[in-house]
Amino acid sequence: MLIREATADDWPRIWPFWHRIVAAGETYAWDPGTSEEEARVLWMNPAKRVYVVESDSGDLVASAYLTPNYGGPAARIANAGFMVDPGQGGRGYGRALAEHLLTEARAAGYRGMVFNAVVETNPAVSLWTSLGFTVLGTVPDAFDHPRHGRVGLHIMYRAL
Repeated sequence: MLIREATADDWPRIWPFWHRIVAAGETYAWDPGTSEEEARVLWMNPAKRVYVVESDSGDLVASAYLTPNYGGPAARIANAGFMVDPGQGGRGYGRALAEHLLTEARAAGYRGMVFNAVVETNPAVSLWTSLGFTVLGTVPDAFDHPRHGRVGLHIMYRAL
């Protein structure tokens, strides 16, 4: 696999799985009806460093962004978002991309990384904990999950 910084030309290959994941309404606190243009602005925002994963066959199978979570004196705490094409799960793309972003965040001078709203039923919670993230707290009943009803949102953190 190849992990590289995304270009604007990658968006048409990110959008299909981005849309599928957000429209499912199970893992992101973004409106499931987000338009493609709104999604592009959210994901490909110039303030974010965006990465993609290409499989050995050249398919774009995952994407992530890295950005400061806060501003000013707290700007050395990173935030990131990750998406793996649901048809490509279980092949190590998410873990490889997460490890890459942790390395990139450290190299960029970030001291830690925080996730503000991890749906507690998201299978990625086990990935994040295996990579050293801890749950700082959970906002109870904050997310209306289409299958599980109201579930909590974890705030997760890892020092870099």
